[in-house]
Amino acid sequence: MTKLTFSTHPFLLGFDQLERLVERTAKSGNDGYPPFNIEQSAENAFRITLAVAGFREPDLTITVEDRQLVVKGRQTEDTEGRIFLHRGIASRAFQRSFVLADGVEVAGATMENGLLHIDLKRSVPESVVQTIRIAKK
Repeated sequence: MTKLTFSTHPFLLGFDQLERLVERTAKSGNDGYPPFNIEQSAENAFRITLAVAGFREPDLTITVEDRQLVVKGRQTEDTEGRIFLHRGIASRAFQRSFVLADGVEVAGATMENGLLHIDLKRSVPESVVQTIRIAKK
């Protein structure tokens, strides 16, 4: 039996990009750190909130490339002259990826009380009806 995928199904024309998107999402390598929430803040607005306690704004980078939102964090080690009797707070780097749908853009980012908020907005495309003329041969 032949396995049907998005790009081979006869009714889904041009969806090969969607199949690559699903594969890329599955391989994103997110390990659960840092924890995050995704909420709908309005009809066409969303907010991703990441718990980034211990990180400062310069320690974080947010990029969007090819519809993939990537948040990276890397803390600088400042242990010179410090003697830890117990070290339970790790300063580990992270990378968290989110795939954005067509028309979804980053509206802005803010940091408050150890939480990084990334606001997203979706532009609603206008409904267009197109009539195709049939040419005679």
